[in-house]
Amino acid sequence: MHVRHLTLKDFRSYPSAELALTPGVTTLVGLNGQGKTNLVEAVGYLATLGSHRVATDQPLVRFGAAQAIVRGAVVRDDRETMVELEITPGRANRARLGRSPVARPRDVLGTLRTVLFAPEDLALVKGDPSERRRFLDDLLVQRQPRWSGVRSDYDKVVKQRNALLKSAAPVLRKGARRQSRPGDQPLDEAREAALHTLDVWNDHLATVGSQLVYARLRLLRDLVPDLSECYDAVSAAASNARATYKSSLHEDLAKQIAAGEVPEIDELRRGMLETLEQVRTTEIERGISLVGPHRDDLVLSLGELPAKGYASHGESWSFALGLKLAAYRLLRRDLGDDPVLVLDDVFSELDSGRRDRLAALIADCEQVLITAAVGADVPAVLRENGTTYAVQLGQVDVGGSGAVAGAAADVDTDVDTDVDSSLDSGDE
Repeated sequence: MHVRHLTLKDFRSYPSAELALTPGVTTLVGLNGQGKTNLVEAVGYLATLGSHRVATDQPLVRFGAAQAIVRGAVVRDDRETMVELEITPGRANRARLGRSPVARPRDVLGTLRTVLFAPEDLALVKGDPSERRRFLDDLLVQRQPRWSGVRSDYDKVVKQRNALLKSAAPVLRKGARRQSRPGDQPLDEAREAALHTLDVWNDHLATVGSQLVYARLRLLRDLVPDLSECYDAVSAAASNARATYKSSLHEDLAKQIAAGEVPEIDELRRGMLETLEQVRTTEIERGISLVGPHRDDLVLSLGELPAKGYASHGESWSFALGLKLAAYRLLRRDLGDDPVLVLDDVFSELDSGRRDRLAALIADCEQVLITAAVGADVPAVLRENGTTYAVQLGQVDVGGSGAVAGAAADVDTDVDTDVDSSLDSGDE
């Protein structure tokens, strides 16, 4: 699997851009702020419908523009498929697959798969649990795109349940009293109705949440062996890198999960309902949902010590890199194809030993996209056997030859460049 061509319109700093790509290693070299990361960010967006740099779409659209277009020609098993995304902040994004509109943007997931490692990924080790949950869920969707729908459904359930906990607080909280007004439902009846509605949302949360936790646990079970190997390979040290799942379910079930067991979905569902019952009073008082996959964490350890707070800067980088390389191996094994590997400004953070070991690990990948501020940071073995582009003020020069892939590219793309009107249906 590889990207043959990338087209941008009003994406980040680019009014327009055309970039031809080939299998092997492609290195984008340029000072900070020149636009090199924007190009690989666009490739990642085609694969995941999200950015590794920002949580919303608004910053992806060039200032002053109403929308952005990202289009990629993806080659897999010698067959080419066009993926096109229209990003419109404040409105539903739209997508085309093979030049035909699709009902939902997430229907393009799985056409292109990428694994991206960037400085922001240090948050996997040092950041909040939400960073690690996102890593698991993003990988889950890359592995099996249908989980995107489950993930979206779960987020909606949590949002609706939280809204109920807040709105029903006046009648549910202990010692609740409210002023009676003409036409108001009696307090006892209002409380009973609110509790019934909460039970309905509990059932929804447990049904969808148990599926998501089950999928995460199976994913982690398959990922952990690769994690240990990849960490050791990139760090040249055997430090027993481990990852365990910390569940918000009741203590007995949480212990089983932390020990590496993968309970069946029905058991997880029952456990979630039991735990919700146990924490009901606390949830009502706080007005938030305290149980479910949105409250779980991935605990990363080196030996017996948690990586967060104990690992050095170099160990943290190696751990984050090990996670991404393990994800790459897992997808390669599952899919029978190499995902596109993206390394965004990574080599500058590694010492020479880690650089060379990383270069050896990725030498056989089908397509690798690298960004670097200084070309010398990238091991010579990668630069000499690949293509290097110089990026300056949004212009991309191929090896300094002047073959610009910026606002006015002259490359044979076989791609329709009328990106303004190509998306005319497929709203959702």
